[in-house]
Amino acid sequence: MNNNFVKNLSRNLRGGYTIWYRDIVRFRRDRVRALSSLAMPVVYLFTFGSGLAPAMAEMGGGNVDFKQFMFPGVLTMTILFTSVFSAVSIVWDREFGFLKEVMVAPVSRIAVALGKVAGGTTIALLQGIIILFLAPILNISLSIDQLIVLICMMMLLALMMTSLGILIAARQKSMEGFHMLINFVLLPMFFLSGAFFPLRGVPAWMYFLSNIDPVTYGVDPLRQISLSGLVPVESLHTIAIRPLIVNVYMMIGFTVIFLIPAVWLFGKQK
Repeated sequence: MNNNFVKNLSRNLRGGYTIWYRDIVRFRRDRVRALSSLAMPVVYLFTFGSGLAPAMAEMGGGNVDFKQFMFPGVLTMTILFTSVFSAVSIVWDREFGFLKEVMVAPVSRIAVALGKVAGGTTIALLQGIIILFLAPILNISLSIDQLIVLICMMMLLALMMTSLGILIAARQKSMEGFHMLINFVLLPMFFLSGAFFPLRGVPAWMYFLSNIDPVTYGVDPLRQISLSGLVPVESLHTIAIRPLIVNVYMMIGFTVIFLIPAVWLFGKQK
């Protein structure tokens, strides 16, 4: 029995790794996708950042540069869209019949689903790390400790949003339906997260929606860590929403909420 358990575990680990590696290779070969997913955040950062900077000059008591404020939001945008849209490969594979072949392989469907989650998370994290190279251009100095904590937060955010993407893609039958649903869900989540504007003093309905928005709990810690040591503590407290540990717990909670049904629905594929 122990030998069978070890063999099944080894087979499932190899199967999950193969799915993860396949997604990485596909993304590496699709240079247009990689470049376009990086171009949009850069355009947002330097167009919106330059255009709205005068209107936001008094933010944080005048001690916070708006481009620097936007940087964590752009970082979130990169991870958010890359991780969720990585799930499109599920719909693609279903349309071309590859998914059916994977499902009849002697590998647990849970291992396949977790391999997809790992692939999307890795791709989104790599894209986010590339965006981090913009920090010196914005005069954001990050210590080694800050970088380590930032990468951990980015990984957790990528895991949470990849799980959501797979949850949505698990039952979608067409690429058109997936993209329509993703845009309907993703854009409001992003704009209500406070990525491009502070959530202090907003209308009550917007503040309520931001509190149930998973992305909010990703933007807030990235902003706190990125701007820590760059702006006065008092100014940082005016733009931070909640303690760092609360954001971490909330992201873990949303990850569980998304991941469990995503794996379950993925396992119900026919």
